[in-house]
Amino acid sequence: MRIATWNVNSIRTRVERVVAVLERHGIDALAMQEIKCRPDQFPREPFEAAGYELAVHGLNQWNGVAIASRVGLTDVAASFPGQPAWAASEGAEAVVEARALGATVGEALGDGAPVRLWSLYVPNGRELGHPHYAYKLAWLAALKDAVASRLAADPSLPLALVGDWNVAPHDEDVWDMAAFEGATHVSAPEREAFRSFEALGMVEATRERVTNYTYWDYQRLRFPRNEGMRIDFVYGSPAFEARVGDALIDRDERKGKGASDHVPVIVDLT
Repeated sequence: MRIATWNVNSIRTRVERVVAVLERHGIDALAMQEIKCRPDQFPREPFEAAGYELAVHGLNQWNGVAIASRVGLTDVAASFPGQPAWAASEGAEAVVEARALGATVGEALGDGAPVRLWSLYVPNGRELGHPHYAYKLAWLAALKDAVASRLAADPSLPLALVGDWNVAPHDEDVWDMAAFEGATHVSAPEREAFRSFEALGMVEATRERVTNYTYWDYQRLRFPRNEGMRIDFVYGSPAFEARVGDALIDRDERKGKGASDHVPVIVDLT
């Protein structure tokens, strides 16, 4: 089974590119982030014509996550237990944003194949000291607690947390650490929150298998200069990691007109 994650940065803008990637790479299940639409606005027809089922979680034109699968899609869950809420402005009602979507994929392949897949769009944090930064850390802590509970109940579960983590956990994950002095994504608390999943036995599946950035800003010629960041990851439980054979970062998908600022991250499972 081939699983991928991709922050598509508006599915309605890039649906043709996304379906082309599914077909070009033979992807069985794709977790998408930042779809920027409600379920009723999601362009389902091209996916369904290509043989994919869809689970979509979006509340408005911001955030949003989805999963497309051609190998079964069951037990869909929007948001994880304990997921924190966010109030967009002072006095506004706090809302559990559309940043997490779980589903079981792979049942069509037979016994032993299914994977519990979560598409995650971790909050950005905006800037150190901002309420959104505290929200980001609380969000990651709550996710860890939810994962710990799930794995305690089922230690043999093949569980994958995939998506845009908005954390660069190592210095080499950004083009120049000096450019990020005092910024989010590289702060010690964020990196500690990212690494805390290792205490649960989780393993980031791509780092030892492929090297590249996964995001390049549209501004200042970041992509031509290869001034990128590695912030999209595949974090797997021991049962998931044991099945990972290879990984790929499709840097070429950042090229050309209409590209997302992120690229697909792909893993192959035995």
